[in-house]
Amino acid sequence: MRNKILFTSLTLSAVVFFGCSQKVIAPMNAFSGTSILDKKVDSVLKLMTLEEKVGQLNQYNGFWEITGPTPKEGQAAKKYNDLKKGLVGSMLNVKGVKDIKALQKIAVEETRLGIPLIFGFDVIHGYKTISPIPLAEAASWDLEAIKKSAEVAAEEASAVGLNWTFAPMVDVARDARWGRVMEGAGEDPFLGSKIAVARVQGFQGQDLSANNTILACAKHFAGYAFAEAGRDYNTVDVSESILQNIILPPFKAAADAGVRTFMNSFNELNGIPATGSKYLQRDILKGDWKFDGFIVSDWGSINEMIAHGYAKDSKQAAEIAINAGSDMDMESNAYVEHLVALVHEGKVEERLIDDAARRILKVKFELGLFDNPYKYCDETHETETVGKPAFQEAVLDIAKKSIVLLKNDNDLLPLKKSGQKIAVIGALANDKTSPLGSWRIAADDNTAISVLEGMQKYKGNTIAYKKGADVATGRTQFVWETKINEDDKSEFAAAIAVAKDADVVVMVLGEHGLQTGEGRSRTDIGLPGVQQELLEEIYKVNKNIVLVLNNGRPLALPWAAENIPAIVEAWQLGTQSGNAIAQVLYGDYNPSGKLPMTFPRNVGQLPMYYNYKNTGRPVMNEPESVFWSHYIDEKNTPQFAFGFGLSYSKFEYSNLKLSSDTFAKSGKITVSVQVKNASKVAGKEVVQLYIRDIIGSVTRPVKELKGFEMVELQAGEMKEVRFEIDQKTITYYTANNVWEAESGDFNVFVGGSSDKTLEANFTFTNK
Repeated sequence: MRNKILFTSLTLSAVVFFGCSQKVIAPMNAFSGTSILDKKVDSVLKLMTLEEKVGQLNQYNGFWEITGPTPKEGQAAKKYNDLKKGLVGSMLNVKGVKDIKALQKIAVEETRLGIPLIFGFDVIHGYKTISPIPLAEAASWDLEAIKKSAEVAAEEASAVGLNWTFAPMVDVARDARWGRVMEGAGEDPFLGSKIAVARVQGFQGQDLSANNTILACAKHFAGYAFAEAGRDYNTVDVSESILQNIILPPFKAAADAGVRTFMNSFNELNGIPATGSKYLQRDILKGDWKFDGFIVSDWGSINEMIAHGYAKDSKQAAEIAINAGSDMDMESNAYVEHLVALVHEGKVEERLIDDAARRILKVKFELGLFDNPYKYCDETHETETVGKPAFQEAVLDIAKKSIVLLKNDNDLLPLKKSGQKIAVIGALANDKTSPLGSWRIAADDNTAISVLEGMQKYKGNTIAYKKGADVATGRTQFVWETKINEDDKSEFAAAIAVAKDADVVVMVLGEHGLQTGEGRSRTDIGLPGVQQELLEEIYKVNKNIVLVLNNGRPLALPWAAENIPAIVEAWQLGTQSGNAIAQVLYGDYNPSGKLPMTFPRNVGQLPMYYNYKNTGRPVMNEPESVFWSHYIDEKNTPQFAFGFGLSYSKFEYSNLKLSSDTFAKSGKITVSVQVKNASKVAGKEVVQLYIRDIIGSVTRPVKELKGFEMVELQAGEMKEVRFEIDQKTITYYTANNVWEAESGDFNVFVGGSSDKTLEANFTFTNK
């Protein structure tokens, strides 16, 4: 008979240890005091061998068909034996109650101590019911809606047996070439921090032991989005000022919000692979921030330190990673194969193994897995929960809020609901898979509502659809990658014919959902393939074009921005994509989204972001001079700025006031502005507050987002919007290598985007 650990309730009345001929019960008072949970964890840790502790640090990918025969040879057999010996702490990419329960049963009923597994999965923007990609959700600037989206994902994922997601990605991303911009909140650390908190709270809820919440994971720690040339997995080399002021704030916000896991990143940071960075993991995260959850490596990133040239082999990589503070090994097999020997050789202190195992066990307690390891394994609950109608309503809501109106000359939008002939053109208009976007690995193909389907629900107009051209011609040898249509224009003529006869043309163009995401960096961020040519050919016969963009990153669209009268940024919006887009096109929903990333005019401007710094030569000093910071073939300005987004309403800003033009260390000032809806259409506006610290011990950006508020205004209505500025608002990581507010003069900007603002000034005295 194997030894078991059983915890009868979360408050713990006893720890029961069943041996072959004994039963040891720890009395309730053994756990009295202020840290009951820590004492529970320690009671388990004391029963574990070194090998079993290391096992908790080992995470395996699903390695065999669970309902089939057990593996008899090879890596699968080795992993299966590790599982039965209690040498696995977590598994990923196993989904569904039936399979998860079978694996949990092995861990709980066939290992010596019966310690339950954590099951992780990439629930990035939904499980089966898919929300907009995270970058699109960030465009809503609606924190409650973003939180609700994560709640839906958590409820659905937990119902299939999962208890951990590898989200949110909180990397600040300034380069649209990088494919993983779709997975985050954009370029701004303030907005990114607010969204990080919303997503952590949405996934984890108020009670991790509830069966409808899951662990969140803040990733990738740190600097991953700053990869050189926007090329995934590439080198990152940034200053301490950029690290502290731009990269780390969303991670700190996630930690403060109680996120229970972090994931380190693939990249090296200033010469040290992040997985092996003691500075990031032990000094900052576990030291300065006092993070008491655990850190998981990214897929195989421990062994990737060999390719980086930082470790000679897997054994040394394991030594570096554990000493640096990486607690759980995802799929390198380095810890389970080498850590015991490294401890015996004196290269790794056993206390570090204990610390990592303790962190993992503590999270398992918080999940309630020691109370009931099968609490997530209810097949009836799974059937009743997955895809339920309330989820569809929630993802439709966030999808509508994520749409950004970029251009609307002559009020071409909204479309009339009757009496028009509308040509709908573009393969993406009739695509039911691409709108699901990247990182939706549990969703089924062909389950999104297409734009064409959404528009056809409005019966008053005549709609004629022609594809015009494919965006992608199929998949490569990699299931997650598409082949771009570079030359097939055979269906141009049919599209041109219907466009000639239409009152309005709705063209749905952009990227296929699998053209952004991990490993999908691009050097050309225009419309892929032959789509730009198709757009120009249609324009020759009908200039009344509404361009609907489906994409996972900012695109460079200089021709469209100049020539096309109406442009709608509709991203990849998930399951309810077509319904959301149709409701915006027809005016049943007034768009309120604002860009979370700058749209450049040309890929050569990248990386591009609104919170840049002035140079010594920011503007032309002499007529006809070339000696200033600029391009000779393109403007410095973006096509569409961070924070920009139009509405069917017209908003006017006036009467910007400060309660005082100076304040001291313990004080604050109030900023007020009047916002008027100067139209006949009710709408919502995201009012944005920016600040510039004019002189600093470290040079400061030309402006930084420091606050925002969404207001809803009826036709003709005016409201006063207020913001408070205090010492914390203007604190940054200074040349003294501390977070502090420095005395000096500041600009205040308030408006509807980063480039259209009213301005005022104040002085702060740090006394």
